[in-house]
This record gives sequence, C-alpha cells and structure tokens, in this order.
Amino acid sequence: MSMLPYLRAAVRPALRRSTPAQPGYDTTRDPSANSAVVDCAVYRDGRRAVRAPGAPCLTPREALREVRADGGFAWIGLHEPTEAEFAGIAAVFGLHPLAVEDAVHAHQRPKLERYDDTLFTVFKTIHYVEHAELTATSEVVETGEVMCFTGPDFVITVRHGGHGSLKGLRHRLQDDPALLAKGPSAVLHSLADHVVDGYIAVAAAVQDDIDEVESEVFAAPAKGSARGGDAGRIYQLKREVLEFKRAVSPLLRPMELLSERPMRLVEPDIQKYFRDVADHLARVHEQVVGFDELLNSILQANLAQATVAQNEDMRKITSWAAIIAVPTMICGVYGMNFEHMPELQWRYGYPMVMATIAGTCFTIHRALRRHGWL
Repeated sequence: MSMLPYLRAAVRPALRRSTPAQPGYDTTRDPSANSAVVDCAVYRDGRRAVRAPGAPCLTPREALREVRADGGFAWIGLHEPTEAEFAGIAAVFGLHPLAVEDAVHAHQRPKLERYDDTLFTVFKTIHYVEHAELTATSEVVETGEVMCFTGPDFVITVRHGGHGSLKGLRHRLQDDPALLAKGPSAVLHSLADHVVDGYIAVAAAVQDDIDEVESEVFAAPAKGSARGGDAGRIYQLKREVLEFKRAVSPLLRPMELLSERPMRLVEPDIQKYFRDVADHLARVHEQVVGFDELLNSILQANLAQATVAQNEDMRKITSWAAIIAVPTMICGVYGMNFEHMPELQWRYGYPMVMATIAGTCFTIHRALRRHGWL
C-alpha cells in the first residue's frame, strides 16, 4: 500500500503540466477534411515515431504495416466517423462488425466486450455545463462517448460529442515513455483514468448546485416571496443527476473485470492500476447515488413546505371569514323588515349594535392570534 502514491504518480502525471504541441495533431475533426482521423501515430519503446519533415500524414494501413514490420503499436484517433469512413479502418484491423456498428452509431451503454484478439470498451464522458443561474431548463451535464478498440499492436479511439478531447491524454502519455512502453493496455488504462477523473470533477460541481438548491429550500423566505425553492429546478437537477448516474453505474462491472480478471491483452503490471481506477469509480458512484437520494429528500421537503404554506393560508382565510361572519349575521338579522324588533326605536340601539360587532370581532381576532391562526 505504501507504493500506491508512486504508482499513481507514474500513471497520472499532473493535469496542469504544460506540454509542447505535437506536429500534425489536432483535437477536433476538420469539417473540410475527407477523413475522420484526427491523429495516427506509431509508438516504439514508449516514444512516438518521428516522420521526416514534409512527409505525408501516416494512414492507418501504413501505421499497421510499420508496426507489423518493426514492432511497437499504432494509435489511431477518430472523431465521429461515418460508416464509410470507418469501414476501411475496420477492414484493415479486422474489427468485428458488431463493435464497428456500435462505434459508428454511438449512444451505447458503457461496456467491455471481447472479440477474438480485440477488446472493445465504451466509456461515457461527462462535461459540466457552466451556468450563471440554475433554472428549470438548465443543462447541468452533457454526455459524450469514447470507444476504444484494444488489440495486440494497436489502439483505436473513437470519440463522439463536442467535448472529451484526448489531446491532453495523448500528450501526457508521450511525456511518460516508461508507461507508454507497456503497450496498448497502458493507453486503455489511461483513457479509463481520464474519463473517471472527469467524473470526479463533474461530481464536485454538481455538489455545489445541490448545496445551492438545498440552502434555498431550507432558508427563511423573504417577505412577500413564496416559501421553499422552485420544484422545477430541483426536478431538472434530478434529471441531470440521473443522466450522470447512467454514465457511471454501468462502468462498474467493466472496471471490475479489467482490475480482477487476467486478460491476455492487458499487461499484468497495468492491471494493478485498474484497481485504482475502479476504486475512484466506486466512490463517484456512491456520490451520484447519494445525490439522487438527497434530491429526493429536498424535493419532498419542498413539497411539504408548499403544503404547509397552503395550510397557513387556508387558516388565515378561515380566520377572517369567522371574523366577518359576526357583522354579517348581526346586520342580516337587523336587515329584516319586521315591524316589531327589539331596540329599533331605542335612541342608542345603533351605537350598541356597532359596539357589539366591534367588541365581538376584536375578541375573536385576539383569540385567533393567540392560537397562531393569524
């Protein structure tokens, strides 16, 4: 256990460390380009093979040919490829048609599948959407996908969505040749670690939103304002947390398999590091489940406060109705046009009736205030 900090330092360099830009590399697909490939490189002994100045970009077929001839492994990165664009790459690397279909159409559940000598892994990436104020229509989290084909001598990453760039990940790995020399399984681990680190950051941001909503629900209402928070905001936040949960929960089993079950395509030294990723993922999952339960409690408390406020309003209305009933009853009686009624001819009859009405109303009002109805 004492070696864990050193192992983590070797696997996950500092996120804020600046790295020089690699030639011929871009993080997003160029709309004017005819290919979905954003980067294609060969790595030997943990270092990127350098091409001659002015040489054309390496194609996936050429990368595989170089690897098969001189050793190392190829890493091809793609961004939202079409069926036609991915068909050629799938044929070159012998990818299974079912995995190819999932990689092209996206919207897949996080999973780990094995096809012959290839591991196919699906990750859901989560991006926190910054917002000045949380509303009933605010988008809190945005999801994307990263698929990874891991073979004996190649790694193919397929990214869907406008976020989740792998540029920083590739640069960090290139700055750590000792780790990258472990082969394709090192890239798979770093990708999993990168995705889970994103979950941790988003969980912290979502926690701030939940704390804000919770404070507003249980804060003393301002004069003239409704008590409690906006149920629409709470429900919207709950929906976003549910989307977060759908990305995290299904990934628990794949990380468990990668960390515990021996696999020929995963180096034993790298498999140890998957345990750390699985541990972080389990903690994030506990957080997300806790978020869901806490939002349920906040929503119930908000509805209970609304019910209490309505009951208080009804008691006030009932109290004033009881007070108004006194003059209504007395005036109704003396409004009847009978000839022989008591005190009609008395000089002080009218002042006495008004005094009786005022005294009775005052007594009822005082009694209701004493009991908290007004």
